[in-house]
Amino acid sequence: MKLRFASMTVGLTLGITAAVVVACGVTAYFYSAHYFQRILDMARTSAQAQGELIHTALEHAMLNNDRAQIAQMIAGFGQAARVEQLILLDHNGVPRYSSSPLNKQEDFRIGSPTCQACHRNPPDRRQSSLVIETRGGAVLRTVLPIRNRPECHRCHSAAQSINGVLILDYDAGGVRAAMTRDLRWLVAGTGALTFFIVGSIFIVIRLSVLRRLQRLETTARLVSQGDLKRRAPVEGSDTLAWLSQEFNMMADSVSRLVGEVSAQRERLETVINSIDDGIVVLDPQRRIIAANDAYLRRTGRARDQVIGCHCFQLGIGSCNLPDCPTLAYLETGSQQVRICEYRGSSGKVSWEEIHVSPVRDAAGNTTHVVEVWRDISERRAAEANLAESHRLASLGVLASGYSHELNTPLGTVLTCIEGILRETPTSRVRAADEARIRDHATIAREQLLRCRSVTQQFLRLSRGQSHEDTVVDLGDAIDGAQRLVSPMARARSVEIVVHPLPCGIQVRAGEAKLQDLLINLLLNAVQASQPGGKVHIEARLGADVRIRVRDSGCGIPQDCLKRIFEPFFSMRQGGTGLGLFLSLNAVRSWGGDILVESAPGKGSVFEVVLPAIHLEPDATTVLEAQP
Repeated sequence: MKLRFASMTVGLTLGITAAVVVACGVTAYFYSAHYFQRILDMARTSAQAQGELIHTALEHAMLNNDRAQIAQMIAGFGQAARVEQLILLDHNGVPRYSSSPLNKQEDFRIGSPTCQACHRNPPDRRQSSLVIETRGGAVLRTVLPIRNRPECHRCHSAAQSINGVLILDYDAGGVRAAMTRDLRWLVAGTGALTFFIVGSIFIVIRLSVLRRLQRLETTARLVSQGDLKRRAPVEGSDTLAWLSQEFNMMADSVSRLVGEVSAQRERLETVINSIDDGIVVLDPQRRIIAANDAYLRRTGRARDQVIGCHCFQLGIGSCNLPDCPTLAYLETGSQQVRICEYRGSSGKVSWEEIHVSPVRDAAGNTTHVVEVWRDISERRAAEANLAESHRLASLGVLASGYSHELNTPLGTVLTCIEGILRETPTSRVRAADEARIRDHATIAREQLLRCRSVTQQFLRLSRGQSHEDTVVDLGDAIDGAQRLVSPMARARSVEIVVHPLPCGIQVRAGEAKLQDLLINLLLNAVQASQPGGKVHIEARLGADVRIRVRDSGCGIPQDCLKRIFEPFFSMRQGGTGLGLFLSLNAVRSWGGDILVESAPGKGSVFEVVLPAIHLEPDATTVLEAQP
């Protein structure tokens, strides 16, 4: 700021100085020219008068034809002050008398340059006195003709008009020296006057203009930096005061407009932040311009960490779609809708629907892109439940009849097997055979009971009844599932390895559904394993209960990994595709989830995550005793 005003001051000073110098110089030039002409006129008048006096005195001596007196008078008058030379010429221009020795090269004929200075002009325009340049320097020459009067006819012919010429040369150098001396004083005075005028103008401009402009500039800078309450001081009633008043009025208008814009912006931000859907505004380079609170909560970042960043640089919680809807819109120009699944930092899986819409200017060009992220996890779950309800309703009628018809033969078979179990100890068989028969009969009885439980569950579902969850001991559930799957595992030469479980692991779930879940996972692992392979099942207790079923089978391709929980999707020929779908819904109804890690040729790991409960022994007994 100081540099700008310093340059302005220098510019004004130089401009004013130049103007004053030019004005004073022109004035001094014309004044010096006029002054020189005036001095020259005074010298010419003085020379004219002195020449007339000498002419009169010489005429008297000429009438007496006293040549000695004429020569004496010429010599005497030539010694006068400022007289450079006094010459008397005859009518032919030949010098007769001179106050000083004549220069042989000096020519007084009519055609000489010195004489032509006057004779080249018409007679009416000739001057009797003129400054001319001679070989000796500049002189003021006065020429006085000696006319041929009747008294002179006794010596001169009456036919000639003049008898001679008297030339009086004044030293012009003295005139010029005086003029030069006066001109120096004039220049000195003009310079002093110029300095005084320039200094006065600079002080006046500095105090009355630049200082006020500097205040106005400081106020404008502070207002532009956000100090909207700052106003310029108004001093006087001149143009700068009017300018300050207009600036203050403009600042008031800007303050009102900024206040209104800020209020509108706050209202708009309040409205946008009150929306549960995540809203983010991107520029054509996919840099984030604005985002609401819902989107910031989704990314887990602060606003200043998000604004200005590219959306694909946010990492966890950002868009992980390979087909970016914003890029698709920028390429095609049509609105885009995508559905994506992502897992948050807490491990919770949710589904979101992304809508991409443009923001266009008056010319119809896209300036920004708005993405709206809507959580559709509940809607998707409701749609899945609705689809399941429709499918189960369709199967309900068939299941009801099927269960009714199947219960009769199952009851008969169950009665027979129980009879075998009762009569086996009294039969005449060997002890080894007896143990094997009882083992087979026991497994058959458990499977028949499981079949009856399944048919009863189908009947409840067909009637719209639900089964209440209870506290289940996880160790018993795993042992029961392993015992039921072992025959099939032995048939496929696959070993099921149950790792030791911590004591007292209990979960709240449906006992039959939990056993179906474990049987389903173990059967899938056994079917995916090669002969001689192993299936490991283990459980860990922490903040939650985690059940891991791991095999070393063929693995699951990545394109199928996201679809294995969809209904009616199966990778095994002859599979129904309902086992994992029903298992996932059951686990999520208990507040848990199923995680999968798999790669082709490296086997799979299914991890069931369930909320853990910790009960006192007597409390557990009471809960188990309830019907």
